[in-house]
Amino acid sequence: MEVSTAVRYIYKKGVVSNTLFLHILFVDLRIATKIMEIKVLGSGCAKCKTTYAVIEKVIKENNLDVGFAFDGDADRCLCVDEKGNTVTGDHILYICGKYMKEKGQLPGNTVVTTVMSNFGLYKALDEKGIDYAKTAVGDKYVYEYMATNKNVIGGEQSGHIIFGKYASTGDGILTSLKMMEVMLAKKSTLSALTQPVKTFTQVLRNVPVTEKVLVMSAPLVQAAISEAEVVLGSDGRILVRPSGTEPLVRVMAEAVDVPTCEKCIDIVV
Repeated sequence: MEVSTAVRYIYKKGVVSNTLFLHILFVDLRIATKIMEIKVLGSGCAKCKTTYAVIEKVIKENNLDVGFAFDGDADRCLCVDEKGNTVTGDHILYICGKYMKEKGQLPGNTVVTTVMSNFGLYKALDEKGIDYAKTAVGDKYVYEYMATNKNVIGGEQSGHIIFGKYASTGDGILTSLKMMEVMLAKKSTLSALTQPVKTFTQVLRNVPVTEKVLVMSAPLVQAAISEAEVVLGSDGRILVRPSGTEPLVRVMAEAVDVPTCEKCIDIVV
């Protein structure tokens, strides 16, 4: 199996290094767009969606296997499969974590995530008997946990993936190479590798508050969280956490559909 790929670059400084690495590997490389001025790469960003749309177009027109989208300094990498579907950091953690376990290269049998990873990732890891840790949001917290507990893979939904054997922070180039390694080793399409991760709907609501600590510890709030958890059962979760930078409490629900998420958030808010 050979891999043909489309690559989308965000800032100029990402162009040379990524192109060079992929050409050295003799990958059939199609540059979707060499330079595009995008300041922020985020899963909810309109320009980000445009980036994925361009990759999807190139993939389908050229019958390619995979596309990669890097942010400005290429420490984040997200993918697009051969069908044009976006592959998030959660999918990458599952694919690489499972592969590393199969090869006996997953110390502690643990993948390190943040609290914002999708519930579908945890369900998929449970099915494969892989443990997971949840840290605060931020790749620095992921790496701190990995270093303390000698874990070798962790990351965020946004595409910050840390391969502890090689790096102490996210590396988009390394992530793209690792994804192609799994595809080649398994002789599998990317869509087939991501199939076990059934992404749950996520709804987030920011609630302005003046005293985050008091709100979080309030008995009424804790009781409401428990009530929402009962509604969700084993088919979702409710996450309530204070913002680290703003006078907000963030309430996120994950479930099979938006109405269920909204219902649970309403219980808490």
